[in-house]
Amino acid sequence: MDFKKVCSLIMKITLPLLLGGAILYWMYRDFDFQQLEHVMLNEMDWTWMLLSLPFGALAEILRGLRWCQILESADEHPRRMTIINSIFLSYAASLVVPRVGEFLRCGVLKRYDSVSFTKALGTVVSERAVDILVMLLVTSTTLLLQFGVFNTFFEKTGTNLDAILGKFSSTGYIVTAICAIAICILLHFLLRRLSIYNKVKTTLSGIWQGVKSIGKLRNVPLFVLLSFGIWTSYFVHYYLTFFCFDFTSELGVTCGLVTFVVGSIAVLVPTPNGAGPWHFAVKTMLILYGIADDKALYFVLIVHTIQTLLIMLLGIVSMASLAMTKKTLK
Repeated sequence: MDFKKVCSLIMKITLPLLLGGAILYWMYRDFDFQQLEHVMLNEMDWTWMLLSLPFGALAEILRGLRWCQILESADEHPRRMTIINSIFLSYAASLVVPRVGEFLRCGVLKRYDSVSFTKALGTVVSERAVDILVMLLVTSTTLLLQFGVFNTFFEKTGTNLDAILGKFSSTGYIVTAICAIAICILLHFLLRRLSIYNKVKTTLSGIWQGVKSIGKLRNVPLFVLLSFGIWTSYFVHYYLTFFCFDFTSELGVTCGLVTFVVGSIAVLVPTPNGAGPWHFAVKTMLILYGIADDKALYFVLIVHTIQTLLIMLLGIVSMASLAMTKKTLK
């Protein structure tokens, strides 16, 4: 392997780990881990935790079924079990290298079911765009319902939205847009002069075919239902853990939704499964709802650890399943 590629790979693995580790160290530097053991063995209701785990797996299964719909509209027909296993494996792989899972699952389909990698990648782009729309809808609704709590959260974390938005005037937005267009035009002419332009063009064409597949869906109502089913499953997977602890069991669905939204935004920071940013964001929101600092730390550490272990377990199961899967050739 090329030295630069090795260095790049090392950086992709170590930087997210260092970032997540630094945040976790800062949060738990004075934490009493002996008391954590006592909480887990004597104060937790594990029944609710066990009930929450199937919903974590269900969210990934529904994601696989939805992806199957998009792939079929792109004229690709991989086996459903291969798709679901690729989803499980992609989330497990992203624990090591954040975001690598999106490419890995496309590679799995290419290897086992001869699916075009570029088309598959294009469908992933479409899928993520839909996820963003769903999350924007959920976030905006939650923000309107609990604006006061979010405003306090921004103040506590030193984020001033007015100050950020105030830095841009209408002229500033126009200039930014013009610069972006100019950069795109410049990149276009640069690529045309490169010897790899045709290869890049072919790759982008394949990706674009995958992206366009979203407009050829055969069963749009089912696609919408699966999209909301995915995020409902994620939410239930998280919210049921509230009932594991006396100090969170009475907080209610609204608090669950607010902390879920904030946690979902926090995991966009490229650390393994959002470790660090997720802990900080959810802990801060729980404190705003009146939970003591140490109890909020117990909650986020236990819940995130167990949910991460579930992702690892599903990844191991998918690897075993793929090892017994026969490859198909077109």
